[in-house]
Amino acid sequence: MPGSIMGTAVRRVEDPELIRGHATYVDNIVPPGALHCVFVRSPLAHARLDAVDVAKARGAPGVVAVLTGEDMTAIPDHRPFMVLNDACARPLLARGKVRFVGDMVAAVIATTRAEAVDAAELVEVDYDPLEPVVDPEAALADGAPLQFEELGSNLAAGFRDPDDVHPLDDADVVVRARIVNQRLAVAPMEGNAVTATPGGADEAYDMTVHVSTQMPHGLRGQVAAQWGWDTERVRVVAPHVGGGFGGKAGLAPEHAVVVEAARQLGRAVTWTETRSENLTAMPHGRGQVQYGELGLRRDGTIVGLRARVVGDSGAYAGFGGALTLGPTRNMAQGVYRIPEIAYDGAAALTTTTPMGAFRGAGRPEAAAMVERLVDMAAHELGIDPAELRRRNFLQPEEFPLTTRTGSLYDSGDYERALDAALRASGYDALRREQAERRARGDRVALGIGLAVYVEVTAGGGGGEYGSVSLDADGGATVSVGTSAHGQGHATSFAMIVADRLGVPMEQVRFVQSDTAAVPRGGGTGGSRSLQLAGSSVLVAADAVLARAREVVASALEADADDITAAEDGLGVAGVPDRALTWSEIAAAADEQGVSLTEVRDEQQPGATYPFGAHVSVVEVDLDTGRVTPVRHVAVDDCGTVLNPTLVAGQQHGGLAQGISQALWEGFSYDADGNPTSGTFAAYLLPTAAEVPSYEASSTETPTPYNPLGAKGIGEAATIGSTPAVQNAVVDALAPLGVRHVDMPLTPDRVWRAIRAAEAGTPADPWSEPPAFFADLPVRGAAADPEAASVDV
Repeated sequence: MPGSIMGTAVRRVEDPELIRGHATYVDNIVPPGALHCVFVRSPLAHARLDAVDVAKARGAPGVVAVLTGEDMTAIPDHRPFMVLNDACARPLLARGKVRFVGDMVAAVIATTRAEAVDAAELVEVDYDPLEPVVDPEAALADGAPLQFEELGSNLAAGFRDPDDVHPLDDADVVVRARIVNQRLAVAPMEGNAVTATPGGADEAYDMTVHVSTQMPHGLRGQVAAQWGWDTERVRVVAPHVGGGFGGKAGLAPEHAVVVEAARQLGRAVTWTETRSENLTAMPHGRGQVQYGELGLRRDGTIVGLRARVVGDSGAYAGFGGALTLGPTRNMAQGVYRIPEIAYDGAAALTTTTPMGAFRGAGRPEAAAMVERLVDMAAHELGIDPAELRRRNFLQPEEFPLTTRTGSLYDSGDYERALDAALRASGYDALRREQAERRARGDRVALGIGLAVYVEVTAGGGGGEYGSVSLDADGGATVSVGTSAHGQGHATSFAMIVADRLGVPMEQVRFVQSDTAAVPRGGGTGGSRSLQLAGSSVLVAADAVLARAREVVASALEADADDITAAEDGLGVAGVPDRALTWSEIAAAADEQGVSLTEVRDEQQPGATYPFGAHVSVVEVDLDTGRVTPVRHVAVDDCGTVLNPTLVAGQQHGGLAQGISQALWEGFSYDADGNPTSGTFAAYLLPTAAEVPSYEASSTETPTPYNPLGAKGIGEAATIGSTPAVQNAVVDALAPLGVRHVDMPLTPDRVWRAIRAAEAGTPADPWSEPPAFFADLPVRGAAADPEAASVDV
């Protein structure tokens, strides 16, 4: 259409409602008379559950029911939407054992939340403590306490490459490091929240669930399967959702308890988690220990990579352990030409919060490992880190390209992104300033870190529901199967419809996240929404436009080929007074019996692979170990950019989380399995005062896989920023002999690295991998966990 808005900076249409406080969240729309659920959670990480006495709680004021594990035996145990090990299914309320601090032992249902909280204090639980194990490597050692004794091991899943793979044999130089990608709390602004309302036999639904989720249709399918209901008899509604970041993918066990309580009691039941519950019970992300070895020739050519990675799956084989075996392995080649890769992976059960996904879901961990090793290699060979990367980049003419780990990259131009980042940062000038400071012996050291990454979005390809309808008032309605929780979907899809039809954006209505209004959908995860749902909306809008032209041609007795855009509608080209407005077109279509509604499920042949380059500039106080991020330059390529404002918003949010992992965040436990960072007083999220101003821009390398040419952007900046910051801190300390420091790069950790190096005993970044890797089954000998697609 003339005057296209595609590719322009358009303000978000969803923001006024949010800013004015008119948004509706689950906790805002609890129906009158709903009962309130409060959970009794285990204070021990590992214990036999001998008795749960609920008599006093049941007699407390306002209490309607107190449920324990014995009240939940009529329905199957809980399984997440992606199962790592089916033998580790989780009872909805603990039976026989508790396996992490925060495990649910009982659910108190009362007429008010305050009454439920008071009654929960009266539940008496008899625990027989068992030895905990919070470290994934220790969990796989001989003699470790077992979560599931019947398994005979804490190995939830794992594999190794065949013994005849030797990626380092031709190397002149091998750099090695044991790299920790620490456990993170997802910590969305809104935690979990759910209200379940049962229906009668004469009602449309057996159960209506209002829930804060990324995937309404997927959650509906899980509810239907767990209770044996017909899918169409379950309705799931996600109103406004205050962030997800992977933590709200699928049916949580708390959701299931609330649904079962509502079913048993025949009344609406609601639960909204506290912040402490959120930090200790919502699945955590990351959590890997990586033994990486990179082999190179003296000229800097990479010859091979060997990686042995153990992932923490937490209690009950949380599906986050599968990310070690799937996305992290799949993306281990990164942006480089690596002729040979060997990858062994193990997912370990620990007596800690179950692991799930966090923004990037396995891909940031791969980039962090590879980019640290490349920086170490640059230092070892005396080659500038940017130059070493250039010498090994995969080249644009090589795409599409299948990597050594089986990922099919669609398109890429990694050097262009790096060059743009170096120009924007003034890289050469920064290196000169760094050299001057070092020559002066400044005690505030300047560090410059690079990271060039590639990630995967819309894993597995597939399609997504999208529909477009021309309404009687001349506006349009767009409906999609994805589910927004802050990304700007309403703006994106309205832009597409407005661009194709010419209907003003303010007259485009947006429907999502209600399974009664949207028949199907894959939800939101893996940065899939625009490329999949957006393509369906685009094709549907074009189909509506084509039929509208036929309608106008018939009404005006003209040739359809002569119908073009006109003021507020369509008309005959060159004849301004022969035109119909959109409302008139809708009326004419109704008279002619023509539907101006189109539904599409456009398919994409495979995943897309966004990429980018980041430059981090930090200052490190050599006397205190304090790291101050000074600048961060991000150049992220998500294919064709629909709306630069939305892309920048995703970049800024991703940068905050990625930088924060490098410098501040980390969820930890003591030796007894007690969380030591279970509040925001100890779990350090940054404010605007801590993060630097961002210098974010984009290059555009379209994908051939969809008509928009779009790739995902939601996770990109998170992936690129973390290793760039870590590399910058190590770069600042390099003259002292420091070769690696694990995240988070706290003042204490950095100070200790400085002191050791200045004493002439810098820490060795390498230690030999544990023996259990040699005992893993050979990959391909059984079903491979990495075959699963993870879009969260």
